[in-house]
This record gives sequence, structure tokens and C-alpha cells, in this order.
Amino acid sequence: MKLIKWLNEYLEEYVLILLSILTVVIVFTQVFMRYVLGDSLTWSEEVARYLFIWMIYIGVSYGVKKGKHLGVDAFPMMFEKKGKLIIDMITTIAFFIFAVVISYYGFDIVLRVTRESAALELPMGWVYAAPVVGMVLTAIRLVQKFIWQVKELKKMNQADPEEQPELKEGVA
Repeated sequence: MKLIKWLNEYLEEYVLILLSILTVVIVFTQVFMRYVLGDSLTWSEEVARYLFIWMIYIGVSYGVKKGKHLGVDAFPMMFEKKGKLIIDMITTIAFFIFAVVISYYGFDIVLRVTRESAALELPMGWVYAAPVVGMVLTAIRLVQKFIWQVKELKKMNQADPEEQPELKEGVA
């Protein structure tokens, strides 16, 4: 149970930190090799590119988790808190559908690809798996977000029950 809680809290952060460190080390090594030693690594740009692709898709999940994705807020600004939450719930569902579709078709591509990368001769399925993994994580985070939104909506409904018409004295 502690492992699941830890993964829920820190998975994306640690993966992004690791990928960032690897990218910086590889790019720095390539620059050092090229400009100081006059030689270069044949594989460094390819690895840095693939690590960056993985960072992008893991970052999508991290953005959902932290609520940091950009959004257009002109339309929701016309509504009160409850209306904004309902619009946010609709966008969460739409984003979830998008993530599931990308995961589904991305997985199909991963299974079909037979190419290898140029420098490393790495199976390209590893690279094409980035959107699948990222979108599956995103879908999980969106489900968590939706559950939180439903709880918030229930709290709002309990705090502000629909105004019932009051009967005035003497009126039947």
C-alpha cells in the first residue's frame, strides 16, 4: 500500500528528473567531445531526442496531476463556481477520451513497428511507446481528477441545496 501511495505521489516527478538528468549529461558530453576533444558521439543526439520525447509524454500526465495545463477560461468565467466545475468535468471527460484513443491506437502502432533507430539500432517500438505510456498515465490522472470533481460537486450540492419555494403563511 505504501508503494502505491508513493507511486501516486512521485512517479512522474522522479521519472522526469531522471530523464532530464540523462538528457543534460548526454548533451553536455556531446558538446564537450565535439568542442574540446574534437570528436563526437554518433548516438548522443538520437538518445537525447528520444529521452525528450519521453519527457514530453510523462510531462502531460504530470501537468494533469498538478493542474498546470493551459486552458481557455473566457467561457467558464461567465459562470459561478458550480458552473465552472461542471465545465471542467466536461473537459476532463473529453481529455480522458482523447487519452484513451491515443493510447489505443498508439499501442497498435507499437505492436506493428519493426524499424530500428539509425544510430543505436534500438527497436523504434521503445520510442513509439512514449505516447502510450504517457497517455495511460494521463488517463489514470484524469480519472483521479474526475473523482475529485464529483466529490466537490456533491459538496456544493449539499452546501447549497436547490432553493425550495417557501410557503408563505396564509397561502395554501
